[in-house]
Amino acid sequence: MRGVPEVGDADFAAEVIGSELPVLVEFTADWCPPCRQMAPVLSALAAEEDGRLKVVQLNVDANPETTNAYKVLSMPTFMVFRDGEPLRSMVGARPKRRLLEELADVL
Repeated sequence: MRGVPEVGDADFAAEVIGSELPVLVEFTADWCPPCRQMAPVLSALAAEEDGRLKVVQLNVDANPETTNAYKVLSMPTFMVFRDGEPLRSMVGARPKRRLLEELADVL
């Protein structure tokens, strides 16, 4: 199982805003236990929805510009982008089933 790719301040516009597919961004931090808990869930989601949804992570400590631009205060925060616009924001770890339910209208 492959890990979820990371994006940063430098490539956020190209990878997320410019994506043809809807993008689920996890704003995460190394020191955040619930974020680590979400890693296998996101890897599985990325594999299952390959071609329909792009899943990426952004480390908030290393990328303050993007984190501040989207006013992210809690980790993990999941943000869904489509056509370059943030559609939805969800805070906190959740089971894959619930995450899929929350993404149903985006996919």
